[in-house]
Amino acid sequence: MTIEHSLFPVHMVANWQPPQSVSIANNLRDWLLDPSSLTARLKSHSQHFRVELLGQKIEACSAAEANSDIVAGEQVLVREVLLYCDEIAQVFARSLLPLRSLTGAQQQLAHLGTQSLGQVLFNHPDLQRKKIEIAKFDQDSSVAKLADYLSLQKSQLILWGRRSVFVLDEKPLMVAEVFLPNAIAYK
Repeated sequence: MTIEHSLFPVHMVANWQPPQSVSIANNLRDWLLDPSSLTARLKSHSQHFRVELLGQKIEACSAAEANSDIVAGEQVLVREVLLYCDEIAQVFARSLLPLRSLTGAQQQLAHLGTQSLGQVLFNHPDLQRKKIEIAKFDQDSSVAKLADYLSLQKSQLILWGRRSVFVLDEKPLMVAEVFLPNAIAYK
């Protein structure tokens, strides 16, 4: 399945680190390390929440995004979205869903369209989230270029993101999220 916007794909090559090795403001740290649903938290801060699908396609997992659960070269469904609160882009998210994980009940994850992946995941009581890693993205990053394309004001010179692997029915998937300029998380 291939769905593409002119912005897709926006790769997220970064130096992902354990949170304790990075010094950041407490409010932002709270957003980055929140183990609950980011979708639910964003919805609680807005009147209108929506997801814009930038693209979705099958490709090999890159060495830069590989981890102990998803290996380089493995076929994954890449899904990229923007999360909006009251028509202000808050978060860019890139998910890697290994094809081996899209079996059984998890087949629905390949057909979410503009539905939030987080909303679906956090409805499963057996969902496990592994460690959260964080990274910063400077003005030369692809995510900053996305913010420029969206004409977002540059209130932030450095953008921050997080990633983690979720396991659902022993099937891994990785979600990375970057807070865009003017996101609630920076206030």
